[in-house]
Amino acid sequence: MTQHGTLSTPASSGTVPEGDPLAAHADRSLLIVDDDKPFSTRLARAMEARGYQVQVAESVAEGVSLVDAHPPAFAVIDMRLADGNGLDVIARLKERRPEARGVILTGYGNIATAVTAVKLGAFDYLAKPADADEIHGTLMAQPGERADPPENPMSADRVRWEHIQRVYELCNRNVSETARRLNMHRRTLQRILAKRAPR
Repeated sequence: MTQHGTLSTPASSGTVPEGDPLAAHADRSLLIVDDDKPFSTRLARAMEARGYQVQVAESVAEGVSLVDAHPPAFAVIDMRLADGNGLDVIARLKERRPEARGVILTGYGNIATAVTAVKLGAFDYLAKPADADEIHGTLMAQPGERADPPENPMSADRVRWEHIQRVYELCNRNVSETARRLNMHRRTLQRILAKRAPR
């Protein structure tokens, strides 16, 4: 098992902004389970800057192992992982620490999956790409309360671009295969990939 441990940034680690609801939580441990390493690294740093004590896992097996060793107060778990389904980690977290708040992230969002995630113990469900403000707001929301919308959410064009980039990477940067899976013309996809990311 790869032990990532706490990704610390000394200037911000453990600091909770005044008035932040996280200040009410003595245990600020957060487990991030995602096999998209650039995403999980960025998210870990952003969440540490918000006062969480972060551990990162890249697989179901590693996530379950960390839950068994030290059940966290909070968790952000990708639905689809290389070795299985993130719902297995949520289910184990619910067994080991029933009051923990776990959020499922997925790029394959649908209502049926959301219902399953909540039944297995997820506190909420967010579609990728979700930013740190949105995730933090969801983790801090009261039961039955909707998190505040982010101040500067991604534009629809940016969300679409992020989704295309994710599928492109999953297809090992094969343009033809990506176009087929997205049901998109190859030349249209090439034009999108050649442009800068929209804001």
